[in-house]
Amino acid sequence: MVKIFRRECHRVLPSERTTIHGADGMLMLLQLAMAEVSKQRAGEFKVALSDVLMAWKHLLLDKLHLPPPNFARLENYDLILEAYESSLKRSNAVDLVDVLSMYNQLRLVDSDPGEPVSPIQLFEFLSGNTEVSELPDPSVPSTPSRKSTTCSSQVTMAVRRVFCSYLSLLTNAKNDMALALTLDVPGRALGRQAFTDVKHAARDNNTSLFLAVTSFVRVIQLGGRGYAPAESDPLRKHVKGLSDFVQFLDNLEEILGEVPDPSACGARLAGAIRALLVKGRSGGDAVSAAADETTKELKERICQLHQVQTHTANGSGTEISPARPRAHAVNHCTALGGRDTVKVLMALLDEEALTPPCRNKADLLSEDQPVLGGEEGTCVLGLFRSPEVPTGCSPEPLKSRVLTRLDLLKPKVTFRSQFACTYKEDEMPLNRVLEFPSASQVPSCVHPAPKHQSTSECPNKEPSAVRRGAALGPRSGNVQTGGAGSGDGKPPVTRTQRKGNKRKQVDSDRRGGSENEPPQKKPPACVSVKVPGKSGGKAASKKKLIAGQGKLTGFFRV
Repeated sequence: MVKIFRRECHRVLPSERTTIHGADGMLMLLQLAMAEVSKQRAGEFKVALSDVLMAWKHLLLDKLHLPPPNFARLENYDLILEAYESSLKRSNAVDLVDVLSMYNQLRLVDSDPGEPVSPIQLFEFLSGNTEVSELPDPSVPSTPSRKSTTCSSQVTMAVRRVFCSYLSLLTNAKNDMALALTLDVPGRALGRQAFTDVKHAARDNNTSLFLAVTSFVRVIQLGGRGYAPAESDPLRKHVKGLSDFVQFLDNLEEILGEVPDPSACGARLAGAIRALLVKGRSGGDAVSAAADETTKELKERICQLHQVQTHTANGSGTEISPARPRAHAVNHCTALGGRDTVKVLMALLDEEALTPPCRNKADLLSEDQPVLGGEEGTCVLGLFRSPEVPTGCSPEPLKSRVLTRLDLLKPKVTFRSQFACTYKEDEMPLNRVLEFPSASQVPSCVHPAPKHQSTSECPNKEPSAVRRGAALGPRSGNVQTGGAGSGDGKPPVTRTQRKGNKRKQVDSDRRGGSENEPPQKKPPACVSVKVPGKSGGKAASKKKLIAGQGKLTGFFRV
C-alpha cells in the first residue's frame, strides 16, 4: 500500500517528498493539536494523557469510518480534528489512514492487487493490538530492522528518532516535528526560549520552522548591513546555536549532492550524525552505544534498499533509472544531485513509519524523556510550550512562603569563643563614629594666647607691611638674627625678644601646634625691654636680612 502511494502520490499531492507519519508520529501530533486547542479555549498549553488516549481512539475510528466507541467524545473534538489536519497539511505530511484512503484512487486495477489492508486491521495495528507479522500480505518487504522496538530502551528509541529526523529534514524541509526533535540535539543552547522565538518568527512569516531558521541565518551571513535583521529581533540572541544547526545540515546536503552512490552516501550521512551525537561522550555512555547500534543498522538497511531499487528499476539490473527527470522537473521538488539517495532515504523513512507503535504511551508523551543534549529533554509537548512570562507574583506555595518568613523572624543566637578578645572587633556603629569629630572639626587653637600689652609704643609708626615682615621674620628657623640694625630700615630685635619668641615656639609645639596653624600675635617690634644685669638697654645686634626675605619666609609658613 505504501509503495503504490509513493509511486503515484504526484497525482494527488503537490509535492513528491511527502512525509508519512506512523503511529507514534500521529499520536505526538494529536497531543500537540489538543494542547493548542486547550490554549485557545482555556489559556493553558497542556493536556492530560488520558484525554489524549480517548481522542486517539475516536480519531482512528472516525477516519477509518468504523463504529465509534462506547464512550462519549471530548468537548472540543471537532476543533482538535481540525487542528490535527491543519498541522499535517502545514508539514507536508500524511498519516497511514490518509494513505489507505488514497490507495483506491491511486492503484492501477490491472497490475496492483486489491485492498491489502482492511480498515479494521489498520486500526488494530495503530492501536498496538497486533504485530507486523500478522498483516496478511507477505509480499510487502519486511523490514523494519528495529525488530525489538517494543522492548528497546527509552534512550535507543530517542536516538533512532533523532537519526530519522535529521534524514527527514533532507527529504522534507517542512517537517516541523523533525526540526523540533533535532534543533537542540546535541546541545546548542537552543532550549524552549529559542524554539519559541523560532516558532513566532515562522508564524509571522507564514513559513515552516526550518525555513524561518535558514532564512535568518542566511541573512546574517550574506545579507550585509542593509539587509541585516534589527537589533530587537529575538533570534539575534541565538545566532550561534542556529548557525551551528544550519551549518550541520549544509554539510549533510553537501554529502548528499557529492556522493553519487546511494549506499556510500547513506553510510556517510549516518556516520556524520553519529559523530555529532557522540562528540564529547565516553565510549561506555548509553547514548554512544545506542548511536553506534543505530548507525550500523541504518547502513545495512540503506544498502539493502539500494540493491532492491537497483534490481527492480529496470529488468536488466542497471543502476540508471529509466525515467530521468526533465529540465522542468528539477524545480518540482526534486533534484539531479542525490536523487537516487533521496529515494532510498524516503523508502527508509516509510519503513520507520510502518514500525509497531510504542507500547508505553507515557514514555512517548511524557516530559521525562532522556536528555540527549542541552538542558532539556526531547519531549515535544514541553518544547512547544512557551516559557512562562513572569507576572510579579511568587510561584511558591503559601505554606513555603510562611515558613521562609518565620525563619527570617527568628532571633539569631551567636556564640563567641573564650578567645574572642583576640579576634578583630567588628566595625563600630555609625553613632559611635559620629561622636568623635574628624581632624578637620578640631579647633586649630585650643588655648589662644593672651594679648600682650606693650609697655611703650613706638614713637614713629612704620607701615603695616614692614611691621608684618618684622614679626614674621624671626619665626623661621633658617633666619639668623644678628646686628643691631639693617639696611632696609627695619628696627633691631633684642636678645630678650628672641628668647621670648623661642619660648613661645616651644610652648606652641607642646600644645600640639603645627606649621599650618595661623601665627600667634607678637608684641610690636619697636618695644625695648630693659634686662637687669645688662648695660644700658642696648638692643642686641642683628644680622642684615636679604631684601624680601621676611615676606618669603612668611609665605612658606602659610
